[in-house]
Amino acid sequence: MHALWMVLGAFLFATMGVCVKYASESFSAAEMVFYRGVIGMAILALLARQQGVSLKTHHPGMHAWRSFIGVLALGAWFYALGLLPLATAMTLNYMSSVWIGVFIVASALLYWRPSVGNSKPPLHVGLLLTVLMGFAGVVMMLQPSFQADQSVPAIVGLLSGMFAALAYMQVVVLARIGEPETRVVFYFAAAGMLAGGVVMLFTETHSLLTPQAWWLLPIGILAALGQLCMTRAYSTAAGPRNTLVVASLQYSGIVFGAIYSVLLFSEALGLWGWIGMALIVASGLAATFLRTRAVKPS
Repeated sequence: MHALWMVLGAFLFATMGVCVKYASESFSAAEMVFYRGVIGMAILALLARQQGVSLKTHHPGMHAWRSFIGVLALGAWFYALGLLPLATAMTLNYMSSVWIGVFIVASALLYWRPSVGNSKPPLHVGLLLTVLMGFAGVVMMLQPSFQADQSVPAIVGLLSGMFAALAYMQVVVLARIGEPETRVVFYFAAAGMLAGGVVMLFTETHSLLTPQAWWLLPIGILAALGQLCMTRAYSTAAGPRNTLVVASLQYSGIVFGAIYSVLLFSEALGLWGWIGMALIVASGLAATFLRTRAVKPS
């Protein structure tokens, strides 16, 4: 079930990315993060009340770290979307799945100790290769390119993927200690409102009394729903194996983004683009198959 939650979340976030691209013509990244947080908090507070979920937590430090790193990822991605081509910004952000694979394998190597019958460290090689294959498909389909004056936003976009990977892994930790998804996403939205608001105090802000301001509403709604779906996907993915499966299926957002590119921005995929899309789908199917195989504990 966690796979379906990830696909739905990827679709919602791809749709949000289109809205961010339009809104960035009139609003800064900090403003979009702020209003996304305000709208998200309202939605999640109502949802928590309906579900009977308390927003009080006994793990404020863990929420603070997840929210802090998540806001960094969000702000970096919004910034990159505003200054880079849509294909390039999305590619860099979707490197988060590769980062997750790197972190999991690095953790296995760091904490592994040799024992009788376990002479080799568990690298989860097959699943890691599916993640890398999916990223290769992303690059082939979107064919990102950098210009000389885009080096800074390109680096920021790359960091957005790394920060997102750290945030997603913290979501798994919070789920394991029993924190409900609604509470996790609420604190993330609150952190976005706080961080965006602080930055807005020292930067130029724009009026909401314009037609462009309407783009902020779907950004907040889609972000809250998408975050809930992805949080549910990672929180129900027990163990490194299923976490990598979910990470692979996150690439489906690129497929949705490609469809939007064709329909809204008249960007043709070309032969390499369709081959890349096929690789992405294949990586998701391969990861789903591999999750049924036994993986030795770390």
